Amino acid sequence: TPLRQISDERGKVMHMLREDSAVFSRFGEIYFSCTYPGVVKAWHLHKNMTLNYAVISGHVKLVLYDGREESKTQGECQEIFLSPENYLLVTVPPKIWNGFKCVGNETAILANCSTLPHSNDEIIRADPKTKDIPYEWNLIHK
Repeated sequence: TPLRQISDERGKVMHMLREDSAVFSRFGEIYFSCTYPGVVKAWHLHKNMTLNYAVISGHVKLVLYDGREESKTQGECQEIFLSPENYLLVTVPPKIWNGFKCVGNETAILANCSTLPHSNDEIIRADPKTKDIPYEWNLIHK
């Protein structure tokens, strides 16, 4: 979902999520994940929580993997590059593996407005190098 930024000579306002948005369902918590250049924070999956991600500073490569057997996109990975210059809201439904990497030379700040408060009983984690998800976090020059 493209997000609105309102700029003037004082600075800017970066909208993220409103209760009247088509993707809003409920509020659980909001947090900011600060990630250093080159660091990968992956993989995790939420059993019931929906995530709403936006990057307010720096550059992030967000990767989604659909491991749901009943899904028409089962086995597919999707890369989305997020930054203030590509300011988007990415809504991640439950049961989708996701992770991200800070790309560029500055710390990235990813905001998440989730539908449930964090609970260790609700999250499943996997190593960034797991062979169960067909994705390599390395930089690839094309």
